[in-house]
Amino acid sequence: ESALRRALDADEFEAFYQPIVATATGAVVGVEALVRWHHPDRGLLEPGHFINLTEETGLILPIGRIVLGQACRAARGWQDRFGVPLTMSVNLSARQFSNPELVQEVADVLRITGLRADLLCLEITESVAVEDVDRTISTLDQLKALGVRLAIDDFGTGFSSLTYLKRFPVDVVKIDRSFVMGIDADPVDSAIVTAVLGLANAVGMVTVAEGVETAEQLDHLLGLGCPLVQGYHLGRPAPRDLTEVALERNLRGADTPSAAPSLASTA
Repeated sequence: ESALRRALDADEFEAFYQPIVATATGAVVGVEALVRWHHPDRGLLEPGHFINLTEETGLILPIGRIVLGQACRAARGWQDRFGVPLTMSVNLSARQFSNPELVQEVADVLRITGLRADLLCLEITESVAVEDVDRTISTLDQLKALGVRLAIDDFGTGFSSLTYLKRFPVDVVKIDRSFVMGIDADPVDSAIVTAVLGLANAVGMVTVAEGVETAEQLDHLLGLGCPLVQGYHLGRPAPRDLTEVALERNLRGADTPSAAPSLASTA
């Protein structure tokens, strides 16, 4: 814990960005912000090495504020530079989501950075969403009132939430990587993804498949009509400057990026 506090003081946490891509055009329509720790001895650490401890100690709250601020500043910069509506997705942990200051903090970041609210997408996992359904709906409604987009992450890992999906005011469903992993070989995984796509379409939500690591998985998802994909096959998380270079290259080369499906629309 003391190392995490020291890291906060030393400004060692940084948001990296992973692209979210439209299958139809190859255009990047958004990115997801993922925290990294520049550890002085162990090098660059992914969240798996420290995120549970930050959640237990409550340090996820200041770290989360740092990531949200960095992400919104980056998104505002790209909005100005590229003139294309790129959505910035930011994860909220259980502790962050239950923080009574959350809605005000999001409102403040949007005001300070000047980012359009509809270009920010806040993600909560399925397990967090179903923990206390009434509280979840209340918090989501308050966030929705700010104009931000909302997503359910890791969808499909707990089928109890299928009945709740219609009740949650969310815009995006992110299919868990465990179903994408075997999609080109396992008919059950393929059937589950097909079902989620149909369900999301029926209730007017956009679907993102996570964890796409091979061309075969991408082809299969394209065949199933999955509009948006994310994973190492499309791009690894990278710092802001490298992400900006990749965005510029992608937006120059992709087919009419402005017409691509986005996290804000199923069009």
